[in-house]
Amino acid sequence: MPIDSPFGAFDSDTAALLASAFDTAWRTVQKSGSPLATDERAASTREQLARRIIELARKGEQDPQRLVDEALAHLTSLK
Repeated sequence: MPIDSPFGAFDSDTAALLASAFDTAWRTVQKSGSPLATDERAASTREQLARRIIELARKGEQDPQRLVDEALAHLTSLK
């Protein structure tokens, strides 16, 4: 059954892949000691990670490591 989001629908396998990539990216930010992981900025940072991962998936990216790497690179470009 497809998972609907404001960015489109994903099948359950893709949704699981995106969730895993998001979790990995967020843990990386947290472990880095970045100010982006502070309580004041965590919600915004998590939203940016999720949006980027979903955007990449909509464009066809399916490699979990590329999803993580691109999402983290996107965060650094926003600073």
